[in-house]
Order: sequence, then C-alpha cells, then structure tokens
Amino acid sequence: MMGVDWEERVNFDRMRRERLKKAQDAMEKSGVDALFVFALEDVRYLTGFRSHLGPVTILGLAAAVLPRGGDPILCTLDIVHAKERMPWIHPDNILGRPFIRTEGGTRKWAEEIKAKIGELAAGKIGVDLLSFGLSEWLPKCFPKAQFVDGKEILSQAKMIKTRDEVECQKIVTMMTEAGFQALLEKLKPGVKECELLAVAWQKFTELGSEWTQCANIVCSGPYTAPYRRFTSDRVIREGDMVIVDIGACYNGYWGDFTRTFVCGDVRPTKAQIDLHQEAYNTLFNALAEAVEGKTNADIGKHLNHPQTNPNSDDLSGGHGAGVNPWEPPWVASLSPDAIVPLKRNMLFSVEPYAGKIGVGGFRLENQVFVGEKEPDIFTTLSFDERLLRDVHPLDKTTGRKIRYPK
Repeated sequence: MMGVDWEERVNFDRMRRERLKKAQDAMEKSGVDALFVFALEDVRYLTGFRSHLGPVTILGLAAAVLPRGGDPILCTLDIVHAKERMPWIHPDNILGRPFIRTEGGTRKWAEEIKAKIGELAAGKIGVDLLSFGLSEWLPKCFPKAQFVDGKEILSQAKMIKTRDEVECQKIVTMMTEAGFQALLEKLKPGVKECELLAVAWQKFTELGSEWTQCANIVCSGPYTAPYRRFTSDRVIREGDMVIVDIGACYNGYWGDFTRTFVCGDVRPTKAQIDLHQEAYNTLFNALAEAVEGKTNADIGKHLNHPQTNPNSDDLSGGHGAGVNPWEPPWVASLSPDAIVPLKRNMLFSVEPYAGKIGVGGFRLENQVFVGEKEPDIFTTLSFDERLLRDVHPLDKTTGRKIRYPK
C-alpha cells in the first residue's frame, strides 16, 4: 500500500494516463465531441480528483468535461486544493464549482464551458447523469448540441481494468479481508449486528479506507430469510446464521464480498448445510465461466435459474465493479443488448443466495477477474467449513485451516 523504491507497485500517474486514454478512445469510437461528467466517481476516473463519497448522489460538488482531442477540465468547489495538489491538470483547466442545481447556476457553468471548448459545444455531447432540471436546462444552454448517453460511453472505457486498477482492486480486497477477520474475532452470542459492523469499519479506516462499499450488511437469524439488506441493533444468538456483505475503499476502488457464518460453537442443521452448499456450488460454477471466449450470460445463467438455484428467491445476482462498486457488465437478469464477450481483466462480483424461512438464508460472494484460460478469483477468505460438505476445486483456501487443541 506504500510507495517504495525497491519494486514497482501501483503507478498512479500511469493509471490516470491509461484511464484517460481509454475514455478518449471510447469517445472517438462513439463520435461524440465532448463528455459532461457529473457522477463523482467518474469525475475521479477522468481526473483523479477525490471528493466526498457521500451516501447519496450529489450534483454540484464537482464535474469534469472531456473535449474531443483535448485534456479534461475539472470543475470543483475545492479549486484551490485542486490547483495546489493536482499538477497533472493544467491550472487553466481547473474551474470553480459547477452549481448545476438551479437553472441560473447551470447557465453560468455552461458559459464557462463554452468559453473553454469552443465549437465543440455545438456538436454531439455525452452526459452521464441528469436530474429532471438538467434535462431541461442543458438544451437551453447548448441549443445547437445533440445530447446522447455519456454513461454508456464511459462504461465501455471502464470495463477492462488496467494493470494498476487490478492492483488497487487486490489491495482493497486485502483490506476487506482484514475487516472480516476483525469482525469474526468479535462474532459470538450476545453481540449486536451493529457492533460487528463497527469493528469491521474501524479496521477499514485504520488501514486507510476512504469509505465503504455500501452501508454494509450484517444480518442475522430470521433476517437472513427473507433477506434484509442492512444492519440493525439485533442481538445475535447462538446458532444464528449471520450474513456479512462488506467492502473497504482504496483510492476509489471497492472491495466487495460476502460470507455466511454460524454464530457460536454449534453444528448447523442438515437443511442449513444443504442451502449453503447450494449457494456455494452456484458461486463457483458461475466463477468458473469467467474466462475469455465466454460471455457475461455464461456467468449469469447460473444465477436466478430454477434448475441451478431453486432457492434463489430472486436474490442471486452480480455486477461489474471499479470506481463505482456497481457498474457494467451485468451478469443477472440479462436482456440481449446487455450480453458482452468476456475480455481479460473485466471484473465481476458474483453473489448467489439460497434461503428458506425458518431455516435461514445464505448469501455468498467473490470477486473475479476474467482470465485468459482460468478465472482469477482473488477473494481468499475461506468459508465456514461447518456449512460445507464438499469443497470446490476452484476454492483454494477452505479446508486448509489448522485447529490446535485448546
């Protein structure tokens, strides 16, 4: 995680350059003259600018404009900070806050941008995120422009990760594993769900996590079936199933994986083992498809399918990830236009579920990079062995723990 002189680690300057080049190439392919980017994670993708990672979408803190054939323009509330600490962006391309929450603010911002990009303001412009107000105001401000979907253009650029993005993703997985380990040391009867989450979050923050993958999920007992996607103040009891779905954030990249554990020194029931094994088999059968020559539909066919996952309850799914923890390519409930061929270093989170009310719910998740001949499953935290009868050949860690006598 540190910068050192004795080996090559993450090269952030190279990562910024390569991300920008991929976005520029996607623009050329799509024929757009400019991209207006308002989603903060994609502002970061284009410029390296870090802003608030709030729990909701925030318009107006920052924006980026990428003109065809030119360098990115950053618009930010933190203009002095950006000019002082971001030498890879020319100071003339760092503008003030894009107050696009009102028509007047949007007009002011538009005049500044038109002065920067000239005749491109009358061309084809991709926009990644629109409020209802912006959908009315932008055509008034750029009356000669043709507006198109800019998010799809950026999605094409972001699908295949660079070598440094791959390294960031593997680092954040190590951070997330550390949070899981801290949580597991605390997991025992009488502890609240929120106490477990606090322990994991603390470990993330100690390791430098910028934020967390979502509100994060610790749910237990009856809340595992039907599955509840948030953490509460419930006291966990002996024998409860506990689903943990958490993730740290490292330089804008998000950890994300899920395990289900048994609370206490007790054996699960046969019915519980059956359900967990079903989710586990579905997970690894789907992960096995993450190789070049396949499509995302090959991964997705294992999810929400009554023959392969009869207890999914429509909760099995998955998604791509990157600077946004949920982004294309998708892998579940696919329409024909969402099917894409798999290419090396595409990243997926695959997360099947099996559950039955009165028995328990079991959600499992790994992240995987598409490999040339075999999947790169880099989530190494083992599964609760009490809930497994058979270990899949692609699972390299479960079943290897050494237990010493107390």
